[in-house]
Parts: sequence; C-alpha cells; structure tokens
Amino acid sequence: MCSNHHAERWMLCPQCDLMTQLPELKPGSKASCPRCETTLVSRWVEPRKRPTGYALAALFMLVLANLFPFINMNVSGLSSEISLLRIPEVMVSEDYSSLATLFILFVQAVPALCMIIILLLVNSVRLPETLRRNMARMLFQMKSWGMAEIFLAGVLVSFVKLMAYGSIGVGTSFIPWCLFCIMQLRAFQCVDRRWLWGEIAPVPALPAAPEAGLSGLRQGMRSCPCCTAVLAADRSVCPRCGSVGHARRRHSLQWTMALLVTSVLLYIPANLMPIMITEALGSKITSTIMAGVALLWGEGSYPVAMVIFIASIMVPSLKMMAICWLCWDAHRQGPGRHDSEKMHKIYEVVEFVGRWSMIDVFVIAVLSALVRMGRLMNIYPAPGALLFAMVVILTMFAAMTFDPRLTWDRVREKSLEEPAIEGK
Repeated sequence: MCSNHHAERWMLCPQCDLMTQLPELKPGSKASCPRCETTLVSRWVEPRKRPTGYALAALFMLVLANLFPFINMNVSGLSSEISLLRIPEVMVSEDYSSLATLFILFVQAVPALCMIIILLLVNSVRLPETLRRNMARMLFQMKSWGMAEIFLAGVLVSFVKLMAYGSIGVGTSFIPWCLFCIMQLRAFQCVDRRWLWGEIAPVPALPAAPEAGLSGLRQGMRSCPCCTAVLAADRSVCPRCGSVGHARRRHSLQWTMALLVTSVLLYIPANLMPIMITEALGSKITSTIMAGVALLWGEGSYPVAMVIFIASIMVPSLKMMAICWLCWDAHRQGPGRHDSEKMHKIYEVVEFVGRWSMIDVFVIAVLSALVRMGRLMNIYPAPGALLFAMVVILTMFAAMTFDPRLTWDRVREKSLEEPAIEGK
C-alpha cells in the first residue's frame, strides 16, 4: 500500500471515476476534473473563519425570522398576518400534517441542522469520533434537502397572486429570512468536502500505485461516495467514514427506474386533482396546477405564470424524460465519449433543477396560511398538493440513486492527467 501522505494527492472523480493527481493549490483556487469538469477540491482562504461566520449569521437570522411577523395582507378592511411558525400550524389544523412536516423539515429544520453541524465540525469541537463522522455524513447527505431559498421564491410568487385581491406587505422578519437564505448558501459553498474530512480523520493509504488518466474501475479501485477516499474496489466499508459503498452503485438503474415509474404514476393524478381550494363569499373554487397557470396568464401576470408553468409542469416532465434517457444511455453498450459528455451535462441539470419544482407546494403553504378572511375569502390546500410534493421527492431520489459513472464506463480512456485549476 502507498503512504497516507501520498494518498492525499490522489482522487477519483465522483462523477466520471477518472483517477487524478491533485496539484498544490493556492488559497482561493480549485481543481476540476480534466474529463467532466466536476470540481474535485477547493482551497478557500480562511477555511474555518468563512463558514463559521456565515453559519453563525444564518442561525441568528433564522431566529429573528421566526420571532416576528413575516407577511401581511389587507382585503376590504380585513387584515391577516402570519409568522413562519404559523404556516405549519394552519396546515395541521386543516388535516394536512404531512405538508406541515415537509415544510418544517425542508424549510427550517434541515438548513438549521446543517448550519449547526458546520459550526461544530469546521471548528473541531471536541466530540466523540463516531459522532463527528456521523455528523459529517449527515451534512452532505442532507445538503440537497434544504429548500429555504425555494420557499422564498414561493413567497414572491404568492405576492403576485395575492396582489389582485388586496394589498400585501412584508413584516419585520422578511428581511432576516432573505439574509438567512443567502448566508446558509454561502456557508455550504465555503466548506470543501475533502478538506473537512481531512480535519476529521486521516485519509487511508492507497491500495495500490494509481495511474492518472484511467478510471478507478480499470485499476481495481473505487471512490468513497462520502469522504472521497480511494479504496480497493472489493472493499465495501470505508475505514475513514464507515460508509458502505461499491465500485458502482448496486442496482442503480433498477432503483432509478422503479422510483421514476412511481413518480410518473403519481404525477398524473397530481395534475388532475385540485391542489388548492379557494372559498370566496360562500362559493368554493378548486384549482389544478394548469388552472392556476391559466388564471395568472389571463390576469396578465405573464412572468409569474411562466415561472409556475416551468417549475411545476415543464421541469418535472422534462426531468422524468431526462432520467429515463440517462438510464437508457447507461444501459446501452459501445464507446462514445461525446455522448458521455452530453449525458453528464444532462445529469447535472437534472440534479440542479429537481428541487425547484417544490415552489408550487410552498406557494400553497403561504396562501393557505395567510388568506384567512372569515366569510370573505379563505384558501385551503387540496390532495393534489401532497401528491405533487411526493412526485418531486421521488424524482429527487431517482436522480440520487442514478450512478453518473455508468455513462462514462464505455469511454475509451486516453491521457487526461492534469486537472484544470481555476481561481475562485
């Protein structure tokens, strides 16, 4: 086996499995994979102070955002005001505890927990070794499930929808919430996975002498999906982080297709069933996703109608087709680097945009909590909202279970030894 110090210089790309020798990086620069351009490692200036400052600021803003009124509405002399904590309360009172749970988890709990974990790990707080490893594993697994900024976008869309009915105003906590969204994103951005794991535990020795420019699979090695350590392909448990893994995710295509088919089956009733019920002057009006888009378009709110249409109709549909295409491409045989590069770009887009389909669910959450005007007007969530949320979650899981390295396995490798180095 090679020494630990030598192992720190080698890394397998988590996206395309290319073995790369990492250069000495100057502060403020990053190294990218020479084949798929995925960022391998970033060296931040003041890697402890930056994420600590952003995480502390984010938590402080989160506390402020929950203490004061968030938004208010005035219709014909009747006013309504809500705080962030009021939103799940209303959904629970309307027997939609599942939506309330999703709101609490994705919008508040997950981002807050991630900020606390960053503070503890970055500053090397004395904790049991097992706890530190578990926290680091949780941090990078939960990262995709924090949706504070998506909720903020949903609030802005809600403003446009409600302007037709009355005057809308922001409360004291609105600005702190905007700052929280920015700070928590920056805190995540300033934490490099490889650097953080280096602070927790030393990198294990390489199982053999690596060769740059070849895939780990061809050299009998694999990358730990959690801490990026290079391990022997037949070693299932990582000695550094304890994660279980394989050279390729087992039954990746089967799991992905099973989740995809389930999401398609739910997507049909999610579009046919009402997602929102509006009660105005004693009459009830049910709205589906497309009906809401048509209503906004008819009222002249073209940008908002396009945002809802793209996020709630186009993105889920295109994402499902893209995941199906990725599975088909990974299953077929034959060389083709150009195809692999194209499919990798598609996978990156699918991974990025998937969460944003939740914007419509958050719009319903805001409207149902705020519009409580007695006999004048009330808005309630409907079963279609929960089905649509499940579609988004299932497609996110489908993208996560897909192994992007499968699209690169048929590529005929050639000399690709030097990673691209960029300043940040």
